[in-house]
Amino acid sequence: MLKKSLLLFVFVSCSVLAQKKPTEIGIVFDNDLYVSTVNDKYYTNGFEFFYRYLISNEKEKVNKKIVEFRLGQYIYNPQTIRADDFYKNDRPFAGYLFAEASLNTFYQNQSVLKINGQIGYVGPNALGEEVQRGFHDLFGYRNVYGWQYQIKNAFAIQANVFYSVKLFPKKETQIDAQFQGEASVGTIFNSVTVGPVFRFSLKKLLPVYNSNLYDGSLRADRNYKEESEFYFYASPKVNYQAYDATIQGSMFNDNSPVTFPLEPFRFNGEAGLKYRKNHWNLSYSFLFRGREAKNNVIEDYFYGSIGVGYLLD
Repeated sequence: MLKKSLLLFVFVSCSVLAQKKPTEIGIVFDNDLYVSTVNDKYYTNGFEFFYRYLISNEKEKVNKKIVEFRLGQYIYNPQTIRADDFYKNDRPFAGYLFAEASLNTFYQNQSVLKINGQIGYVGPNALGEEVQRGFHDLFGYRNVYGWQYQIKNAFAIQANVFYSVKLFPKKETQIDAQFQGEASVGTIFNSVTVGPVFRFSLKKLLPVYNSNLYDGSLRADRNYKEESEFYFYASPKVNYQAYDATIQGSMFNDNSPVTFPLEPFRFNGEAGLKYRKNHWNLSYSFLFRGREAKNNVIEDYFYGSIGVGYLLD
C-alpha cells in the first residue's frame, strides 16, 4: 500500500509540474552534525523533499493558497550508536518514512492556516537502519550497533493543523511577532505545540503572506526579483506530547523490545536565519528539544536544519 501511495505521490507531482503553475521545489536536511561533531543521538538525521505550487483563489480575505507535497524520513537512535548492549538504549532506534499532502492558506491579515495529512511507516519498513548505516559507511563514520532493538513496524496515518496569527498586523517594521499553534493526531504522533515567533531584520520585513517564514514566497506574477529578504528568527515553544510511536511503539501492540513512557510537557526552541534572493530560498536553523522520555539517562538535545528551495519560472 505504501509503495502504491508513493508512486501516486510521484505521479501527482509530475502532473502538477506539467501545469506550469508558480512552483517551488527544494529539500530540507536535518542532522545533529550541523551543530556539533560529537553530538549523535536521539533525532539524529532527517530529510524532506518538497514541491509546492500556487492555486487559484477567489476569496477576498485570502491572499493566496498553496498546495504542497513532501516525501521525508526521520531517524532516531539512543544516546550512542554503539548500543549493542540492550541497557544503553535510553531511547529506541526508530525510522519514520512518510508522504505528505497539505493545503496552506495565507490571509490578507497575515494569519496562516496549514492542514496536512501523512501516510507512511515507523519501523523496519521505514528503512532507517539502511539509510543510517549507508550514511556512516559513505563518510567513514563509526559503525552503528543496536538496530535489532528498533521499534517494530507500525502503519502511519496522520492529520496535522497549524495556525499562526500576526500580532500588531497593521505595523510593518524591522521586527514583528506571530503566535502559532500546531496540533497532530494519528497513529504515530499526538501532540499540541504553542508559542510565539519573532522576526528581526535590518530592513523592512515582507508581509507574512509573501515571506519564506511559513513558505509563502510563491507569487502569481512570478516576478521574484522585486522582493528579497534576510532575517533572524526565534521561536520558544511549549509542547505537550500525548503519544509518540517512535518512543512508545505501536498503539496497537506491545511487541517492540525497547519502549519508554513519555515526558509529556517539554520546552522546545528554534532560532535561525532565512534568506531569499531572486529564485533562491535558503535557511539555517538551530533546534532545541526537551527531554522526550522518562528514564534516568535521556537528556535534552539539539540539532541543525538546512533548507534549500528554488522558485520556478
